[in-house]
This record gives sequence, C-alpha cells and structure tokens, in this order.
Amino acid sequence: MTIQQLVFYSLAALAVFSSSMVVISKNSVRSVLYLVFTFFCMAGIWMLLESEFLAIVLVLVYVGAVMVLFLFVVMMLDIEAPKITDSFVKHWPIGLLVSGILLGLMFIAVGQRHFGLDEVAMPIPKPSDYSNVKSLGNLLYTDYLLPFEIAGIILLVAMIAAIGLTFRGPRETKTQKPNMQILANKASRLRIVKMQSEKGDQQ
Repeated sequence: MTIQQLVFYSLAALAVFSSSMVVISKNSVRSVLYLVFTFFCMAGIWMLLESEFLAIVLVLVYVGAVMVLFLFVVMMLDIEAPKITDSFVKHWPIGLLVSGILLGLMFIAVGQRHFGLDEVAMPIPKPSDYSNVKSLGNLLYTDYLLPFEIAGIILLVAMIAAIGLTFRGPRETKTQKPNMQILANKASRLRIVKMQSEKGDQQ
C-alpha cells in the first residue's frame, strides 16, 4: 500500500466517522463541529485528486463562513435535546431501513463493475507546473458557460426574491442631520410671538 492510498483510506474513514457523528451526536454544537471536521477530510481527499482549488474553496467558503454561521445560529437557539432524542429514537427503524436501501444502491452503482480500473483508466499524473485554477476556469467559461450564466441568474433571482420578501417598506426614523444643524441661526431657533395678556376673573 502506497502513502497516497494510506492517506486516502485514513481520510475516508475519518469522514465516514465524523459524518455519522453529525447524525448520532445529541449535542447540536458538537454535530456542527463534526460537520466541519468532515469538510476538512473531504478537502484532503480533493487535494489527493489534484483539485486544489475546490479543496481551498471548501475550507474557505463552507468551513470559514457557512459553518461558522451555522454554529452561531445553533448556539443562539434554545434547542431542547430530550425532544430531539425522543423523535430520533421513535423514527430509528425507518431511518435504518432507508439507510440500508441507500447503502445497497451505492454498492450496486459504485463498484468494480462500473468504476473499476478495467472500466475507468487511472488518471495520468499532472506535471509540476499544472494549474488547477486555470484548467477549471478555461473549462467553466468555454464548455459550461451557458449553465454557469443560468446558475448565476437563478441565484440573483433568489436573492432579489429573498430581499423582496423581507422588505417591510421605508421606515420613518428620526436621525440627526448635521448639515441642517450647521445652517441653523437665531431666527430659526427662536420665534417671539406677541399676544394680549389674559385677565383672570376677579371676585
């Protein structure tokens, strides 16, 4: 067994273990931390596949932004663990059955018959000056330009829709206006009003 195979099997085993702990763990914060560790393991596997750009994006975007946001949200929410545990135990047989079916389908679809070395040739090692970012950019903006633009339009429409749903109209806020305060003078601050005095009733 080579060093690459040893690293691959180690990262794969850790990824399977941490992803299982995401579901099994009773503490929501620990589940998020296990998910972060799963992302790190998958980033290592992508590095072995010479996809450095995708590995870096996975760490920076998902671990550095999305999962940190998830962690803050989970820590701020008051989640009652006993209710979650009762629901988990109640639906355990159904989840076990669905997991068994999916695992069986994975063994049927992914195996030596379809993904063995006889069917898929081993990729040729890239030279030392190979740039994964350059290759991915050339492929993305040439062969997959139309799907890329469509995905961007869909995300833009979704963002506009989210803003439109959460927008509640302009609010009348009382804020200070320094430029108006500087232009204030005596005439605008003080107004003298002349009026007749009122006489009270004399008894």
